[in-house]
Amino acid sequence: MRMSVLIIIPAYNEQDNILRTIQDVEQNVPGANYIVVNDCSSDDTRTILREQQVNYLDVPVNLGIGGGVQTGYRYALEHGYDIAIQFDGDGQHDARYISDLIAPIKNGQADVVIGSRFITNEGFQSSAMRRLGINFLSTLIRLLCGVKVKDVTSGMRAVNRKIMEEFSENYAQDYPEPEAILASGLMGARIQEVPVQMWERLGGTSSINALRSVYYMIKVSTALVMTRLTVGRGQR
Repeated sequence: MRMSVLIIIPAYNEQDNILRTIQDVEQNVPGANYIVVNDCSSDDTRTILREQQVNYLDVPVNLGIGGGVQTGYRYALEHGYDIAIQFDGDGQHDARYISDLIAPIKNGQADVVIGSRFITNEGFQSSAMRRLGINFLSTLIRLLCGVKVKDVTSGMRAVNRKIMEEFSENYAQDYPEPEAILASGLMGARIQEVPVQMWERLGGTSSINALRSVYYMIKVSTALVMTRLTVGRGQR
């Protein structure tokens, strides 16, 4: 059975990267259905999307990455898609790997598939400090739900309709990627990683600087533990 796929591209102030991202998708996935979720950008992102007649959604207030992606999941669900792919608008992801990302879902082997930088260790690997934080979160998630994922902060991932339904209703709003893995694991979802290469951001500014990295680790670690405790109480 043919499965319909939607690529969700969250974008906030990505005027330097968004067209390159869209061109990458169009060149490597001919005929792909995609939706850019413009998260109330304050730069020229919206103007570029409108002038280039790109398929996009305009949210009225800044929702953050979690709210932007959740908006895309709701759109995918309402329009009957079977698979939704998160593909960041900052130019760091490579659309050549999209077919690898969705293959385990199409074959019925997985519910969630994550594009991982750390299987072959090729391409941009992030800074040493961030890798240390990623390893910590990976270990914490494994302890909390038994799921081992190396690249827990990867924003390149695909989900089937069952997970899409859950995420359209319940999705972490602030730095959601690790929390989404834990939520999926606690649901009993089958989670796989596939090797991908990523690239360093060429334009614009990352939302995570040195100070926010500390906040990120504290906030995400606390949220993961609280989620596990909440689910544990609900299962008694």
